[in-house]
Amino acid sequence: MIQVRGNSFDELMATVKILIIPGSLRTGSLNARLAAVIAKEFAVANVDVTRLSLADYSLPIYDGDLEVKSGVPKSAVNLERMMSAHHGIVFVTPEYNSSLPPLVKNAIDWVTRVEDRGRTQGQVFRERAFAIASASEGRLGGSRCLAALRLILSGCRATVIPNQLALSFADHAYDDAERLKHKADADTLRAMVMQLIDVAQQMTRGI
Repeated sequence: MIQVRGNSFDELMATVKILIIPGSLRTGSLNARLAAVIAKEFAVANVDVTRLSLADYSLPIYDGDLEVKSGVPKSAVNLERMMSAHHGIVFVTPEYNSSLPPLVKNAIDWVTRVEDRGRTQGQVFRERAFAIASASEGRLGGSRCLAALRLILSGCRATVIPNQLALSFADHAYDDAERLKHKADADTLRAMVMQLIDVAQQMTRGI
């Protein structure tokens, strides 16, 4: 788990905590790379940001019979607690066959089953702001995956901000300083980050 913090002590921004969840465990993952860039952008905005790895929350494929027999796995409870400790969440996921990978879908499925510390099933989704991003070597940048993910999160009654980032040709999208080298990509990233901060702040006041 990697924590990045901005340098400002601005009280308003400090109230917002952002969690970034990369949807790939692959070595050299384009989406893990994008997640790191997104984390830096939140730090520049003087917001506390945490980037985790789903490798630390290993889960079996969701099975209703397994849940009845053994309960919700501890890793799912821990992931739900981590999400609950933040006001905004960013999923950064690759596209598999025009949809999202099993790693991400399975994590969402299990987390929706958690009842913990007075929170009901799915409450963590209903009370937080979400952003979604994807990176791929192709022209569409994982946009079909983002459409599927937006639908799933909306089905969980999550607030998913309109701005998103589908980074096309992601293997050539960075400069030598590991920054997005195309202005359009950088502007899209910045707009997504600022919108998530704004929406998370508004929702935080209501919790």
